[in-house]
Amino acid sequence: MPRRSEAHPQPAAIRQPLSAARRTPGVVTIAAWQRFPWLLAGFSTRQGGRSTAYASDGPPELNLGFTPDDDPATVAENRRRFLAAVTKSKPRTAPDLITIRQCHTGILQRVDSAALPLATPDGKALLRGDALYTRDPNLLLGILTADCVPILLADTRTHAVAAFHAGWRGTLARIVERGIGTLRRDFGSHPKDLIASIGPSIGPCCFAVGEEVLHEFDSQFAYAPELFSEVFDSDPVREKYPMLFLTARAPGHSNLGPQIHLDLWEANRRQLLAAGLKASSINLVGECTACTRLPDGRRKYFSHRAEHGFTGRMLSVIGATAH
Repeated sequence: MPRRSEAHPQPAAIRQPLSAARRTPGVVTIAAWQRFPWLLAGFSTRQGGRSTAYASDGPPELNLGFTPDDDPATVAENRRRFLAAVTKSKPRTAPDLITIRQCHTGILQRVDSAALPLATPDGKALLRGDALYTRDPNLLLGILTADCVPILLADTRTHAVAAFHAGWRGTLARIVERGIGTLRRDFGSHPKDLIASIGPSIGPCCFAVGEEVLHEFDSQFAYAPELFSEVFDSDPVREKYPMLFLTARAPGHSNLGPQIHLDLWEANRRQLLAAGLKASSINLVGECTACTRLPDGRRKYFSHRAEHGFTGRMLSVIGATAH
């Protein structure tokens, strides 16, 4: 059974400081990675773009996914601007971006320049899967999210890089562990040389799941009980008038009670540790896409769950320059 908590559960991973580069519109970077000048990486927010599809009455936003409700030309321009900010290059000279048709699996795809193009002329991905990896410099690997966990991984010795899309199904499929094993096989990577960053995604504060998800994880991971918490929402009306919420159903069969919350940050951190990474090599942005707000009250990130499916997409990218 999950541990019980009256308040929002806190992730076990240590939140690492964000770089000053987060002030760049639409980009969050990791301070600890600034010592690797060859490494290009960043997580997008929803600020600083040209999309109005999900902006309501606010300023244009940085939707980076080719969603049905946005203009593809606008999305393409958003991508050019975001990549230029990450790579510090002119918008039309940034490295080639490779994305993937994500399908909540454990499938990894190796890419290199010789296989280009890997997208349609308008930029839509052709490959299917949920992780990309390469040792080819000047390629940027991209993962699109709106609550799922983006994980960026780099080998500081070989300069191989990988990007993972880890929703609860991908996490259950051990996509990160499998990815590290694949880097060891294909590129001779050693876990001691790997660094990883777990990006903005839905946090344990907001990710309520059903019992079937708990049982799935419990069947695969010995530490599964440590990934789940029972969260009791505060309801002033229920607390003041408890008799109004009584039901005739037998104990244990009522739909009232605590929610089960899953900590995908910690689940993926555990997989990185199990694959041999040092705890100090794992960075956690630690911002929940469903509830993190800017000082003016606007949402910092797109959230599929919080916005009931009508939302844009963030892009997480990683690449390496030539040695």
